[in-house]
Amino acid sequence: MRQGCQGCRDGEPLPFAFTMAFHPILDLGKNIVWGYEALVRGVSGQGAGQILALVDEGNRYKFDQACRVKAIELASSLFPDAETRLSINFMPNAVYEPAACIRATLDAARRVGFAHRQIMFEFTENERMMDVAHVQRIIAEYRKQGFATALDDFGAGYAGLNLLASFQPDFIKLDMELIRGIANSPRRQTIVAGMVVIAERLNVAVIAEGVETEAELMALRSLGIELFQGYLFAKPTVAQLPEVWLPRGACGAPAPVLRTASGTGATHAA
Repeated sequence: MRQGCQGCRDGEPLPFAFTMAFHPILDLGKNIVWGYEALVRGVSGQGAGQILALVDEGNRYKFDQACRVKAIELASSLFPDAETRLSINFMPNAVYEPAACIRATLDAARRVGFAHRQIMFEFTENERMMDVAHVQRIIAEYRKQGFATALDDFGAGYAGLNLLASFQPDFIKLDMELIRGIANSPRRQTIVAGMVVIAERLNVAVIAEGVETEAELMALRSLGIELFQGYLFAKPTVAQLPEVWLPRGACGAPAPVLRTASGTGATHAA
């Protein structure tokens, strides 16, 4: 076993504390909160950057494992039903042996009764892949365990299409730089439309993240996208689920209660 996996078994805690904030992902085709992405935060509300700055080669593996466990434990106590998805970011370069390194995740999910099908792992093309074949093995193992995978920040990095071809994730999350100003940019609309067509042919679902204006939302919906994430709907909330704003309907109709995946009405429009 490689040294990183050995390091996960010692009893030494991380030298810093952290928690998770939750940011909703909406399915506007069904008018539901589809799931939530878990985002690293300090226990006093510090941003992710301050926490990630404390991560180094010596604690990267332990931090990656601790993030998964923390996200699952919090989600199990906050999520309203067994249909709501939890999206967890993971560090491909921190995973040494996929089958061994997933054990803490499996144990946490089993302990709190969180179904594997509810969990989606995001990896970003901004983290340069040291070993593409190794990442392929990680994704294969996660699928074997019943987890979904997503390629985050799609369109931002150096090899987005190559990674899509190599990994075939279940979802791609369009980078927010492609989203910004799309309502008034025919070029951006054409690029995103092409990505949507490619994704459909590969049976990959598209999530548009970083949506901040209703104009951006309307442009993206006109391109056939139904899954959305962004400050337009809610801001991440530490250790709890935020209230979610739902755009008004046609003719200025009042925004309805935004239902959770099971329609329980546990999350409301602001």
